[in-house]
Amino acid sequence: MATKPGKKRSKPTSGASKKTVMSGEARAAYGEIQKGVKSLEKSITEIQRNVLKAEKKIEAEARIRVRELRKEAGVQVGVLKAKRRDAARVLKSVSTAAGESWQEIKQSADAILADARSTATSVIDRFRSALGR
Repeated sequence: MATKPGKKRSKPTSGASKKTVMSGEARAAYGEIQKGVKSLEKSITEIQRNVLKAEKKIEAEARIRVRELRKEAGVQVGVLKAKRRDAARVLKSVSTAAGESWQEIKQSADAILADARSTATSVIDRFRSALGR
């Protein structure tokens, strides 16, 4: 069957096919906002990059500091071991020094132990300060 020549069918229109008409002022504002969003994206990317660089730098510095602390701790532990050996020697001499005064031996041992304690306390304080406590 033929269609009647006088009537035209209109195509159905969807909302997506209609174009929104913006004024020049609105387009300018939209463009400015888009530029601002892109600028923020760049800033965010730069901040993330800088944070990553800072993390890597801090981690590298921390590794160096840990190596230094280990080295220093090794030296201090060596000193404390030497003091412990001295105290052990004094203690051993107690048994062989029957003629000496026990008071002198105790004073000598107390002095060695006090020195070792102060050294150990100093080392512990330095490590605590290095850890920020």
